[in-house]
Amino acid sequence: MSSSPNALPSYLNPDDLGPWATYLEQVDRVLPHLGRLSVWADTLRRPKRALIVDVPIHMDDGTVHHFEGYRVQHNVSRGPGKGGVRYHPGVTLSEVMALAGWMTVKNAALNLPYGGAKGGIRVDPGQLSLSELERITRRYTSEIGIIIGPDRDIPAPDVNTNERVMAWMMDTYSMNVGATSPGVVTGKPLTLGGSLGRRDATGRGCFVVAREAMRRLGMELKGARVALQGFGNVGNAAARVFHDHGARIVAIQDVAGTIYNPAGIDPHALGKFLAAGRGTLLDFPGIESIDPAKFWEVACEILLPAALENQITAENAGRIRARLIVEGANGPTTPQAEDILLAHGAIILPDVLANAGGVTVSYFEWVQNASSFFWTEADINARLDRALSEAFRAIWDLAQERKLPLRTAAFVIACTRVLEARELRGLYP
Repeated sequence: MSSSPNALPSYLNPDDLGPWATYLEQVDRVLPHLGRLSVWADTLRRPKRALIVDVPIHMDDGTVHHFEGYRVQHNVSRGPGKGGVRYHPGVTLSEVMALAGWMTVKNAALNLPYGGAKGGIRVDPGQLSLSELERITRRYTSEIGIIIGPDRDIPAPDVNTNERVMAWMMDTYSMNVGATSPGVVTGKPLTLGGSLGRRDATGRGCFVVAREAMRRLGMELKGARVALQGFGNVGNAAARVFHDHGARIVAIQDVAGTIYNPAGIDPHALGKFLAAGRGTLLDFPGIESIDPAKFWEVACEILLPAALENQITAENAGRIRARLIVEGANGPTTPQAEDILLAHGAIILPDVLANAGGVTVSYFEWVQNASSFFWTEADINARLDRALSEAFRAIWDLAQERKLPLRTAAFVIACTRVLEARELRGLYP
């Protein structure tokens, strides 16, 4: 918890800060390394703007239901806000604030010309029909339309949102401003200005930074065992890329349960099995179902949490046997768990670097929309690889030079960039 008297916005419950508390502790850990810029530390601790909106819609049965939506712009010193929109029954203001803060750090760590933002609606989309999902998306977009825009704040897909949701958001915003505005969101369908390579970008990025770390650690990629939590967009893509480069996916966990096969699970076959509606993860042939709690004890070289935040805690961190933890999700590791893992010699590739492939290709999409000139998928993947490799090298070198954990090194680089921008812009009026 931050000791600053100005650190806690009054609209949060000080006894239940949720993920925001994790973000604050990460900020506090980096402050000793920021020198004179630490005077601006509360810029990192206080979101610039937090919007809470009521989202009423007509349900298919004729009733009217109200849902709560959020859009938080954490910092825009380096450019327009950028961050996804999630639909989940567990969405809270604290969570969205933390996710927006991590987006600020992530974008600055990759040196993208963005600030950090995030949004969400507290809803279980699985309980909505397609028409109800469209209505809730369009109403939410209209409610937050007062603060978003291609030069102000650019949403993107996140948990339980996808290309179709982005198409509805883009169309709603465009109708409201009276002009087609493809750059207001990223992660759109290709026919509406989306970018090749965007769908798999986050998972591919996890592979790129893991590959760079393994090269420096002397770890062999071929035959390396990977345990994966989450088999959604990020986990599925990451599993396929690791598999295609010779690694073995030995365990996968999702909401249905946990499966294990020491000889390896083919993620391509599993993805087709699930897409065909032939059952859940547990129905896939040739696997062993294990207790979900045993997932954290699976023998592996790489652990890739790609689900939600706060999955690796002080209670399970001591059982993890992986040498390399690649954070495909946002905020999956608590600070206390990180201390335990580091003490055991594990290397943690932090979320603000490991899962930055999505926002990097979102940036490419935004640039393509602005220029109306589109690149090939090979170009996109090559640019992504180069951007992540260069960011990794800078973070790794700083960590080695100052003997810092990789997360702290990433925060040092990112927060320095953000606070320098804040200092140079000054305060108005």
